[in-house]
Amino acid sequence: MDFSVVVPTLNAREELAGCLDALTEYAGGAELIVVNGPSSDGTTGMVQDNDGVDVLIEVADRTINVARNAGIDRATGDAVAFVDHQLRVTERWQTAIGTALADADGATGPTGARRDGVGDDLRPESRTIAGREVTYFDPGNVAFTRDVLDELDGFDEYLAVGGARDLAHRFAANGYAMEWAGDMTAIGGLSADGGERDRDLHWKYRSLAYRMVKNYGVRPSVVWRLLAHAGSDALSGVRSVLGGDELPS
Repeated sequence: MDFSVVVPTLNAREELAGCLDALTEYAGGAELIVVNGPSSDGTTGMVQDNDGVDVLIEVADRTINVARNAGIDRATGDAVAFVDHQLRVTERWQTAIGTALADADGATGPTGARRDGVGDDLRPESRTIAGREVTYFDPGNVAFTRDVLDELDGFDEYLAVGGARDLAHRFAANGYAMEWAGDMTAIGGLSADGGERDRDLHWKYRSLAYRMVKNYGVRPSVVWRLLAHAGSDALSGVRSVLGGDELPS
């Protein structure tokens, strides 16, 4: 199976260097594509000097889904993986993807500050929505067959956040299978669309409403899910204020 790896990046020169070193070591036979931009920290020069990178794409739009789709457009492999620039793949990462995609349409594995030997005990989040089981994945450590990405038309570029979750809904709607690969481990930081970062609640709910209506239409369960998320965030905010972690606004 011909294999492409897409690494979107923005002003993360040092983290990216570590990511590329790991990919060169453990996925040396793959087509390595870096989508940069618009960075202002010397990323372009560093990537140009890296012999392991096959393609460098410069984009003017900071939206992560634009970068992901730019990588898909240039990828030539039968399978396309996405790796966050803060993560470092591990020794069995590429083999795990090949094994998983032999029987499935997508593969994902453990990410974050984890080591070999713990991945098999972890599973991605899964929800049943409108009778459809949706398996979410970390967009910083995921792979798909090229046919699936072409059929789904990649990531939705309207979304500033939540693009991976939107793709997960469409992936499930088409009956595709996502395989959990415990050895598909990438360690390091937290990827975009995943982990705990400062949240833009405006975009969070705008994205959530857009995804739910787009994929399921206007129905009571969609309204309930939006209200449930809002209530959960409100309760979390109250707890943070009472605990002294945040100031009331």
